[in-house]
Formats: sequence, structure tokens, C-alpha cells
Amino acid sequence: MKQFICFLILFLPAIIQAQTKDEAMIRALFDEALLKGQSYAMLDYLSNTIGGRLSGSPEAAAAVEWSKQTMEALKFDHVFLQEVMVPHWVRGNKEVGRIVNSKKYGSLEVNICALGNAVGTGPEGVLAEIVEVHDFEQLEKLGKEGIAGKIVFFNRPMDPTKINTFSAYGGAVNQRGSGASEAAKYGAVGVVIRSMGLNEEDYPHTGSLNYALNLPKIPAVSISTKHADLLSKLRKTDPTLHFYFETHCMMLEEELSYNVIGELKGSVREKQYIVVGGHLDSWDIGDGSHDDGAGCVQSIEALRLLQAVGYKPRHTLRAVMFMNEENGLRGGRKYAEIAEEKKEKHIAAIESDRGGFVPRGFSLFMDDKTREKIQRWAGLFDPYGMGDFNQKGGGADISPLSSQGVPLLGLLPDSQRYFNYHHTAMDTFDTVEKRELEMGAAALAAMLYLIDTYGL
Repeated sequence: MKQFICFLILFLPAIIQAQTKDEAMIRALFDEALLKGQSYAMLDYLSNTIGGRLSGSPEAAAAVEWSKQTMEALKFDHVFLQEVMVPHWVRGNKEVGRIVNSKKYGSLEVNICALGNAVGTGPEGVLAEIVEVHDFEQLEKLGKEGIAGKIVFFNRPMDPTKINTFSAYGGAVNQRGSGASEAAKYGAVGVVIRSMGLNEEDYPHTGSLNYALNLPKIPAVSISTKHADLLSKLRKTDPTLHFYFETHCMMLEEELSYNVIGELKGSVREKQYIVVGGHLDSWDIGDGSHDDGAGCVQSIEALRLLQAVGYKPRHTLRAVMFMNEENGLRGGRKYAEIAEEKKEKHIAAIESDRGGFVPRGFSLFMDDKTREKIQRWAGLFDPYGMGDFNQKGGGADISPLSSQGVPLLGLLPDSQRYFNYHHTAMDTFDTVEKRELEMGAAALAAMLYLIDTYGL
């Protein structure tokens, strides 16, 4: 006990001083963000001037150039491009969806959109009897006898009782990602997927699917939640109900694109890196403000904030604009591949890819010892309402770094409204609140400061 008291006498002033220094730095970062933040203005240009940025598109190429010029104008120490080949899927003409031979409505138009990477139907469309399932087990029970020649309607909703909406998403999204190939096993001619949204909505959600090897590629669309409910209701009264849909999407030749990387050089450990990033590509039906324009501008802003308060990093800090998260993850994989080839030492990687909403904390994907160290910093974020450090996770683009032992963190905004906009035409600049966006950038800057100062 006496030794412990001596320890407190000797070291408590230093501990208090360190805490005060950290609190002052974090306060300075938030003040700069809230008084002079540039995230919102950057997002305005990215969303409203460039627009939706599907990989391989002219808009994605424009976003690459914009990112490079923006970080150069901010006088980051080094800005460079990292080549990555990406898929080039195009949506084509507007999709058509129709419930046909309904006893109540006759022919009824419904709101659909093609899923990313899907093959198109062509102008002839697909017309067939529709069969409803909720999971792959039901599909297997029906077998070829119940599925062949039909359109499969996957109608498992996201669970609205889950407070963490990303958990609700995780419980439903496999039907979008794998549903087409699972249905093709049994001879289906197309699939209709209930949109990944929690509310009753008129508009559909797009998103990527993945075709399995050695199985037929069949057309796939999502349907708005409102019309999914209607389709299910009508089918209960008429089991022989038919559905028609027409899409004109196709996969073109791969395109050369780039990850865009800006650095603030480290003054002590220049060859050791701390990454913060978001994905530059977005779906084509909105302007990608939440997914993931917000994460991109917050990552650039996080480095700018540290510059603005005069902070000199010990390690090299990187803001990375990853390309092709939405329908391939090529940028994240290429970044990790090059890091491994060059034997780059990454101290940590942070991702912002959950929208520009008010931040609540960070999710963590790392070993227990490192997690416990970071969780001790939660009190520094409590005054800003961001003390939730208890959830697991990192981010899609930084996930390939985990095999190299890199600790991963994800900015954790409030998730309740995210799936109102995710992968939809509603994901637009006017749905982003400036103050919430700038606070997210400050949170990222504060975490960069702490990791850079104390290491992991």
C-alpha cells in the first residue's frame, strides 16, 4: 500500500498533465472542425458537381482527379495514385417491373432496380410465375420441381426489432448477395429481392450480387419494400401470379482506376503508417453522399484538422480514397497487397463508411490487449457523446489488412436513419447535416492523434 501511495505521489501529476494535454488537443480539433470545417463544402462538390461514381464510370475518374487535386491544394506532404483494375458494370435504360394477371389489379407497375453486377434481361424481359421464399432452406425444399422456369421472390425483411440496424442488415443481405445463384441451382429464370430497408418505402435499394462459378447467371432486381409487401399479399390470394421485369444492365471490360492517397509524413517513424479512409466509388442512382462521400471527405478533413492545429505526427498519416468497394472491393485488396509487397508497417487502419450521421464512437477489430488500450480512451470522447467503444468491427476496405495483423477501427455514427438512404436514389447531399459530418471528421482526427501519440 505504501508503495502504491508513493507511485501516486510521483506519477499522478504526470498522468493528470497528460490527460489535460490530450483533452486540450481533442478540444482544439473539435473547435477547428465546428468553426472552420471543410468537410461539408468538399462533399457538396463531390456529390453535386461530380455525382454518383460507379466504378469504371467517367464520374469515378473525375472523383479520382478531384481527390488528388484537393489533397494537393491542402499541401499534404505527398499525394499519389495507386493503380487498380476495376469492374465496369452499367445499368442501362430504366428498369421495368410489373405484376401481371392479378385478379384484383390486372397489370400493376412496381418499383424495381437492377442489382449491381447482374446480367440484363434484354428488351424481351422475363415473364414467369413467381414463387416466394424467405430463405435458402425453403428454396432447397421446393427443389427443381417447385422452382424451375419460375422467378424466385426473396422476401425476408430486415429485423426491425434490432437496435443496431447493421445487425438487421446482416441478417437479410445474403439473399441479395447470393440469391440469384442459389435460385439458379434449381432452374429459376430470375430473382426479385426485397430491398434492404427497414421502413415501408416506394423506392428500391440497389447493391451488389455475386454470381457463383459454374452456375447460370440469371437476371436479378430489387423491389421496394412497399411493393414487396403488396406482391406477397397478392400472391397469397393468387398462387399462380406472374411477374415481368426488364433490365438493360451489362458488365463491360475492366477499367484502370486508382486509389488516391495523401500523406502527412511522420517526424519519428516515417515508414510506419496509420490509415484513415473511405471509398470513393458509389452507386449510380443517387450521388453517394452518405455511402461513402462522407467517409472520403471526413478522412481528408481529419488530416487537415491536424495540420490546422499545428500537430506534427510521429508516424506517417495516410488518407486513402479506396476505389470499388461497392461491387468488387478491388481498391481495398490492392492497397493491402501492395502494403504486403512493400513490407509496410501499419500501426492501425480506420474507416468511415457508415454515413455522415452524428458519431457515437468507434467499432474495434483487434486483439484483446489492443482493444483494452483503445477502450481506455473512451472517456476522452464522452464529452462529445462518442464514448461507445464496445462494438466489434472495422470496415470493408481496410479488412484485407487484418491478415497482416493490423488493428482495425470503424467510425460509428448513429445508425437509425442509415438504411433509409443506403444504396438508393435518396442518398443525396441534402440528407447530410453539416454539424454531424464535421463532428465525424473531428472524431477521426482525435483518434489519429491518440494512436500516433501513444501507439498500439
